[in-house]
Amino acid sequence: MKFPFPEAPRDAEEPPSLARWLKQGEEGPDDDDPEEARSASDMPALARKDFRDFTDEELEQIERIAARIARKLAARPSRRWKAARRGARVDLRRTMRSHPDFTELRFRERRTRKTRIVAICDVSGSMDLYSRFLLQFLYALQGSFARVESFVFSTELRRITESLRERPYASALRGLRDSVRDWSGGTRIGACLSTFESEWGRLVDRRTVVIILSDGWDTGDPAELSRALEALRMRARRLIWLNPLLGSPGYEPLTQGMQAALPHLSVFASAHNLDSLRALERHLLA
Repeated sequence: MKFPFPEAPRDAEEPPSLARWLKQGEEGPDDDDPEEARSASDMPALARKDFRDFTDEELEQIERIAARIARKLAARPSRRWKAARRGARVDLRRTMRSHPDFTELRFRERRTRKTRIVAICDVSGSMDLYSRFLLQFLYALQGSFARVESFVFSTELRRITESLRERPYASALRGLRDSVRDWSGGTRIGACLSTFESEWGRLVDRRTVVIILSDGWDTGDPAELSRALEALRMRARRLIWLNPLLGSPGYEPLTQGMQAALPHLSVFASAHNLDSLRALERHLLA
């Protein structure tokens, strides 16, 4: 559903961060550029660098790497096998059963995991330094996994799944501009997650991993946040909270929001650099 702004010049109404991203997205290369980016493992300093310290030039390069990480996550094979017409693995049991003289071989291959993801990203003012990169990562995930549902919130929750299906990324940003009115505003995490549970809870089942990306600064009622997370945890396969501040030296999750959230989480991890996104693989596929 679209939530258009009143009639007025676009540039006057866009939140500053989103307007800046949109300009950079239109000027820079899009995701369909065939040029291969260097692997993050080839750039250890860049892989450990905090997203908030990236220059625009580095962001252009790092966005491609994020897409590659997302594709790798999506392609991770399952532990289960399926029959294949050809391949490197011979299925001895099926071969012996149908051709005990080995005159014709049967093959097998790993099934591809069909992980379902619901991602809920905080785009409030305190997350502004991280939101662009995390949304770029969600954009890459959107085209890679079996099913990805994406939401953003500040003081209100918005579903942005359709916007993130736009190609190239600049078009996706324009879709966000039309649907998200309270970008870089305050934060009501509990109220927004309660809205998700009541209006979109059907998207979550025992095959779904729910990812919340937020620093935990909440101006709402901690009890409401706790109730919403408890309900999500009961529905989902895993409930993951990614907090960029967790990568900061000396950080402790002492805010009321994080204290209310922690008892309900399957995983509490950082999301402040490429290494932390790469570590997400084991949490998503566990």
